[in-house]
Amino acid sequence: MVPKQFLKALTREGFGRTLFYDWRYLPGEKPNPEFVLNLPRYRGASILLARHNFGCGSSREHAPWAVLDYGFRVVIAPSFADIFYNNCFKNGILPVTLPEEQVDELFRRTEKEEGYSLTADLPHQTVTDKHGLRFSFELTPFRKEILLKGLDDIGLSLRHESAISEFEKRAHPSATMFESVDVKISPAAAPPASRQTR
Repeated sequence: MVPKQFLKALTREGFGRTLFYDWRYLPGEKPNPEFVLNLPRYRGASILLARHNFGCGSSREHAPWAVLDYGFRVVIAPSFADIFYNNCFKNGILPVTLPEEQVDELFRRTEKEEGYSLTADLPHQTVTDKHGLRFSFELTPFRKEILLKGLDDIGLSLRHESAISEFEKRAHPSATMFESVDVKISPAAAPPASRQTR
């Protein structure tokens, strides 16, 4: 999803340009007119339709950073690579798992109707369109909550900030602190000097 040469950056900004880079661009970073996301009808889309095991090989967080920075807030697929799936929730992306036949139907409708749109309703866990289509998806209550509240791992920890502070107040007076130790090595214990042989 994001070529290796772009994985050196440590911040999330700017990765949208690198999403599907080798497919989206021709040499000289010219947009490839044959790549689906470069078609005018799909510009500005916020829901990405994908196939089986989406995210496989993209275990670093750069992949969801690129998906989000590009503008996608929802990814719908029959299955996801585990690490990518987990990273989506940590970065505010909703990965929706639907049966393959339902994903096929969404692809058919998208390709048939220019301007076709979907709505992903997280509170009700549904995917709908204006023609009456309605698919339900499963999501654990915990994952649903962190997306609805915009929580990442740090945000989850900060919800317990008062309890953490109380624990630190209780534990600090009795915490064992070790003095630094100055280790001296006797000449006998030092490693032998290199020897020259003839």
